[in-house]
Amino acid sequence: MSYFEAIVLAIVQGLTEFLPISSSAHLILVPILLGWDDQGLAFDVAVHFGSLMAVCIYFRADIVSVTSAWLRSVTRLRRPDTDAMLGWNVILATIPAGLAGLLLHDFVNNYLRDPLVIAASTAFFGVLLWLADRKGGIDDERRLGWRTALLIGMAQILALIPGTSRSGITITAGLALGLSRQAAARFSFLMAIPVIALAGLLETRQLLELDTAVQWDVILTGVFFAGVSAYLCIRVFLRLLQRLSMLPFMLYRLVLAAVLFVVFA
Repeated sequence: MSYFEAIVLAIVQGLTEFLPISSSAHLILVPILLGWDDQGLAFDVAVHFGSLMAVCIYFRADIVSVTSAWLRSVTRLRRPDTDAMLGWNVILATIPAGLAGLLLHDFVNNYLRDPLVIAASTAFFGVLLWLADRKGGIDDERRLGWRTALLIGMAQILALIPGTSRSGITITAGLALGLSRQAAARFSFLMAIPVIALAGLLETRQLLELDTAVQWDVILTGVFFAGVSAYLCIRVFLRLLQRLSMLPFMLYRLVLAAVLFVVFA
């Protein structure tokens, strides 16, 4: 893989990981459309690590306060405050996707990484995102009940289908369950931390089982550009949600789906 390919794919992954347009779909499709070789598992692990660092840096204050409050609720057996409850809700919402990922990982890789599957899910879940969109709702993710958090976590299972978008389906579920756009996005991004970490560990284990050379200079390039683009994406996206609806993302997904059907059908 050349440096140019690594930079392009890293930026694509960083931008699409947190926008509701599916990073997995773009990482599958960009090399196909540009005629590049598959980037390989090592690169996928690297760029996801870059995105993980970005979301952790952006939400560093929340991570510290939530983790501290959660630990106090466990060690002191005290009633959880809102920060602690957010921590419990993130854990609860992670469980369904974590279990499904372990059980369905091979099935998804073998049967669902098809451009037409990506096109169909891109279009369908894009329309669903737009239908769920609303301006009002709960504006603080710390006020979520555990049932709502669990339902959002169960919706996250659908993100295993390439083209669905992990952030897209969790934001859709949050909106449908009464969250504001900003609260739905923030909870989705906080949920991304354990999910990306667990997926990275699974991919790293598979990588260690392979006897292949690793281009460390290319890998580090991918980490850097994925991290920077992901951080900027989170920052800009959360600001735009104050005045931007989900309509542009639905339209983008429909156009992308149409192109995929024309090219691959």
